[in-house]
Formats: sequence, C-alpha cells, structure tokens
Amino acid sequence: MRIPLLFVAVCAAAFLAENTYAFSHCCQEEVLSEAEANDFFMQEVKPILQDNCLECHGEDPDDLSGGLALTSPELLFRGGESGPAVNANDHAASLLLKAINYDVLEMPPDDKLAAEDIATLTRWVRLGLPWPESERTEMAVAEKKPLVTDEAKRWWAFRKPVRQPMPTVNSESWCHNEIDYFVLRQLESNGFEPARPASKASLIRRATYDLVGLPPTLEEVKAFESDTDPAAYERLIDRLLASPHYGEKWGRHWLDLVRYAESNSFERDGTKPFVWRFRDYVIKSLNEDKPYDQFLTEQLAGDELSNGGPDQLIATGYYRLGQWDDEPADRLQARYDELDDVLATTSQTMLGVTVNCARCHDHKIDPIPQSDYYSMLAFFNTIRRYGQGGEAVKTIDIPEFHDSNVELEILIGEIDRQTTAIEDKVKKDFIPVEHEEFKHEDRRKDLIEKRIGKVITQQGFDEYMDLKKRRGETVGKLNSQRIDILCVKEEGRDPIETHVMIRGNPHVEGDVVKPSFMSVLSPPEPNWQPKTNGDTTGLRLSLAEWIASKDNPLTARVMANRVWQYHFGRGIVRTSSDFGFQGLPPTHPELLDWLASEFMDNDWHLKALHKTIMMSATYQMSSANNHEYFAKDPANDNLWHFDMRRLTAEEIRDSILAVTKQLNLDDLYGPSVYPKLPAEVL
Repeated sequence: MRIPLLFVAVCAAAFLAENTYAFSHCCQEEVLSEAEANDFFMQEVKPILQDNCLECHGEDPDDLSGGLALTSPELLFRGGESGPAVNANDHAASLLLKAINYDVLEMPPDDKLAAEDIATLTRWVRLGLPWPESERTEMAVAEKKPLVTDEAKRWWAFRKPVRQPMPTVNSESWCHNEIDYFVLRQLESNGFEPARPASKASLIRRATYDLVGLPPTLEEVKAFESDTDPAAYERLIDRLLASPHYGEKWGRHWLDLVRYAESNSFERDGTKPFVWRFRDYVIKSLNEDKPYDQFLTEQLAGDELSNGGPDQLIATGYYRLGQWDDEPADRLQARYDELDDVLATTSQTMLGVTVNCARCHDHKIDPIPQSDYYSMLAFFNTIRRYGQGGEAVKTIDIPEFHDSNVELEILIGEIDRQTTAIEDKVKKDFIPVEHEEFKHEDRRKDLIEKRIGKVITQQGFDEYMDLKKRRGETVGKLNSQRIDILCVKEEGRDPIETHVMIRGNPHVEGDVVKPSFMSVLSPPEPNWQPKTNGDTTGLRLSLAEWIASKDNPLTARVMANRVWQYHFGRGIVRTSSDFGFQGLPPTHPELLDWLASEFMDNDWHLKALHKTIMMSATYQMSSANNHEYFAKDPANDNLWHFDMRRLTAEEIRDSILAVTKQLNLDDLYGPSVYPKLPAEVL
C-alpha cells in the first residue's frame, strides 16, 4: 500500500517540531537534536544571560528594566516597552540582536559583549530560542493598562469649558464685573476680605507697564490723579491698548513662548535670514487685535490658506525659530530633534500639554501613548528641513505691486528674447574657447564688440547694450517691489509615512501611524487635502483648524490663563504650559472656564480679554499685606491682594532709556540690530 506524500510530510514536520531545533536561511540549515539544543543553552547561552542581562531583566516582575523579562522564550517574544525582543519571521530584525550589536539601545549599557558572545546569542535566536523546560521561569508580568480611559477623559482640562453662572456673594457692591463675583465668593468662603483699592498712582503705573512695558510719564500720572471722572481709568486702558507699543510688549511674551531666536545656535550660530519679519508679524497682529484662532492658524498653516498673502507666509516662519545644526553627525537624528522641538513648542504653548514626553515611550504621567506622539508628529513630517537658500527663504511680491510685477516679468521675458536673438547670431562666429568665455557675464560685451563690422553692426551692438541696460533697470525695479521671507516649505503634496520610533530612535522604525489628534480629547478624524495648485499636503491646516476650534477644550483655557498670568504674575493654573496630571490645578476653576468662554464668545479677541481683566476690582486691588491672611494663604491662592512683582530685565532697561530720553519709540519694525562686541568680550 502506498503512503500519501502529504501524510509523510506532516509526520516529518511533527517529528522535527518535537525533537529538533532547526534554522534555515538562504538555503542553509542547522539542525540540533533536543539534547544538543538544551546543552547549547546550558553551556553557552545561560552564562551570557546570567553575567550580563538578568540583573536588569531577571525574575523580579516589579523591577524589570523597560518591562522586558529574559526568563523564558514566551516572555522574549512578548517583549517590553520597546516591543517584542525577538522577531520570529525576520531574526536579523530582532531588537535583542540589534541591542547587543549596539545598533539600537546598546545593551548591556556598560560595555558591549565580546564578539563570540554576540555570535552565540545570534545563533540562539536563529535556532528558535531553545530553552530547557526546567530552566524557564514563567512570570506574572502585569498586562499593560491603557492610558486613555474614560476616567482620564474626565480630567478637568480635557473637558470642554462651560460658561459658569455668576456666583452669589455677600459684598456685591465690591464687584465691578463677573470676574469679581468668582473671586469674592472664594474669598468669603475662606474667611478673607479683598485688599483695599490701589492708589491711582500705583494703578496707572501697573496698567502702563502691563500693556506697553514702559513707565508712565510724570505728566500722565499727574493728569490721571487729578481726573475725577469715573470713566478716567477705562479711558486709560483704551489708550494703552491702542498704543503701538502694546504689540511690542505682548509680542515679547509670544516670542518667548514660541522660542523665537535670531540665530541657529551650535558651533557657528549663524543668523536666521529675515527672521525679523516674523517678529514684526507678531507685533503687527497683536496691535491689529487679530483674532487668536486666526493668529494660530496662520503660524501653523498660513501657506495652506486659500486666501493667504505675504503675512500668512511670513507667519510660517514659526517653523524656523528653533535650533538648527548645519553639520550634524547624524542627519536623521537631527531632523527628528527639530520636529520634536516643533511638536513640543506647539503642544506646550497652544495646548498646555507635554506631548513631547511620549517621544521614547508612553507618557509616564499623562494619558498620552507613544503612538499619539507620532500621530501628532505626522502633521509636521513633510516639512523640509531648515537650511540655506531655497530651503528656507522665499521671494514674494509686495501686495500693492503684484500687478506691476507681472508686467515687469513679461517685459524682462521680451528683453531676454531680443537679447538672445542677437547673442545667437554672434555665437556663430565664436571659436570653441569663446563659447566657454561667453558663459561669464563680464566677458560678453567684449566678445560681441570685437565682431562689429563682421556679424553685427554698430547699431546692432548699441541696441544690444541698450537691452542689457533696460534689463538691469527693470530687474532692479522688480526686486525693489519684492521681499525675501523666512517661511516653511514642504517636500510635496503626498504625506510621508510616519512610524513609531522604538525608544525614540529614528533608525529603528516601529508601527506605521496615521496623522491624528490626541486620543484622550476624543477628537474628530482629521480631514485634509492638498491646496489647489499648491505643493503642500494640507495636513498642517487640518491640525491648525483642530487646535483653533471652539470644540478643543484646551486652546482657549490655555491662552486665557496666560493673559491672566502676565497681568497677575501667576496664572489661575500656575503651571501655565502643563495642564496635565502633573500640573497644578486651577485655583479658580470656574473663573477660568468663564474667561475661556468669554474669550471665544468675543471671537478670540485678546484686547477685549485684557480690558475685562483690568476693569475688575480684583485687578485694581492694592498689594497691601495682611499678616493674618498671609499666615493662612502665603501663596495668595485666594487672591486676597494683588501680588507684587519685579520688573523684567527688558522693562528695567527700557525704563532707563525712556526717562533719559534715549528710547527710540518711532521705529517699531525692521531688520534686527547686532551691536558690535568689543574684542575683549569676544
């Protein structure tokens, strides 16, 4: 009787699986019996693990480095925080082998294994991790708990702000506006009374420094003190908000937050070309009271707006503000360091969360998985790395000259056509070396002039020189009607595939992720499409629209808190760039929600928010101390008085220049000034 071949194959496979360890690759095969495999583990593999690995990846489930246990093949295949340690389908891609070869992670960290030990462990992986049953330790490694849970989503900052009703208070006559009701209710509940009002001299000094960063003049103080009109203070606020120096003062706050710098850092610390236009854009936007949602959108995606102009392109200089290493040892690492800086700045400044803490692993404090970090990074992954020339600088028309510039470009094209016709005629008389010389602009006149009377007339030569002169004048006029700007540039219209990077290492790619927003906020799916006739993906615009949305629970809260912080010296949330689990809770949560709601309902206008805060009795309190209250509330969390604060270095310097009549108050915009440093300093 014949035995079917399939039956023979199945039996042979079963026998091999139970009695041998085999590895086959590229037509090579190593087969060990079970006894040989066990002996190989005991004699060669186990000593390496004991001497180099088990101290950190041993039998204590509560003390495992990276969550990885090396005590059974099952636990190796399961892996730790960085993923499976062994890849059964592609042994060479196993993290264990990459780590011991110092391709990633560098394990053991103190000293690289000897070459023969690396070869032994490589062979072990290829054999399928032979391991005697008696040597295996099955550990009850806890299942990884999900970070994003319903409970996490109920965190106060992750819920949409709700306009709170005005509280009931006893001393209602003290209140000037809604802010005061929220503050006074907490004061009364804790047995405090608000401090007396500040003097008019203190108030004008406080308001003037707060809004324009300068001291009031003596004449302004005297005039305000003598003005008995109840509306005098409101007029003061309106005048200061209308001052062009308001944008300078509050622009400095924003520039600090987005890490504005005019040079690149690192060894050469080269200057950033035309970065000052971004500074001017910020000042101008604040002076014009541009809505904050528009302000954010322009910086994140001004080039992707359908109605965008020069200001919107200049705004994308936001992406060029950070450090730039023009000669990195590892270009891929440098690229992802720069993208990380963009994501960190965006998430902390605009959203008040430390998304960047999830670059190498799940966030240790907040409900932000590592996959969320890379899903957010995907919105920026198509940005071309900052560099020189065309990678950073773009020449654009000044708007009022756009039509004129189109006509000038047409004229230049016609001049070039006529010039080329004359040059082509003359080139027929050239010897080979003259063709090479003609490539240099300064040699063309002589090469053509020497052929007058041969292939060109004197009139033709004069016409040629006139064309060259007209071209130079036309190009000069065109250039005078254009500007160079520092702006963002993308690689193209197609998104670049983004991977989770194992332990944050860009050379070790993990799972592919799609662009998406922070999952703990239960966001919508991003919707993007390339701009018509554009060369970008549209990803950044979809991110900007989500960040600047009224449905985003963080954006309005974070900015309302920052405005409060710069007026009072501390925010309602003192950790103003961290609204996560590790940040401090708001001292007045209902007030913060009311301010955020008011901010959005006023179409995101910052000047209205300033005025609301500064017109409150809370802002107009004196800084007088009360020893009894100080003993109970030394941090003034209840706002029982106005906190004193030091002037900033900029305010002190500007004050000295102002009172000595040396401060230039006229030139708000323009290129940066680089004072010459004495040789002794250098």
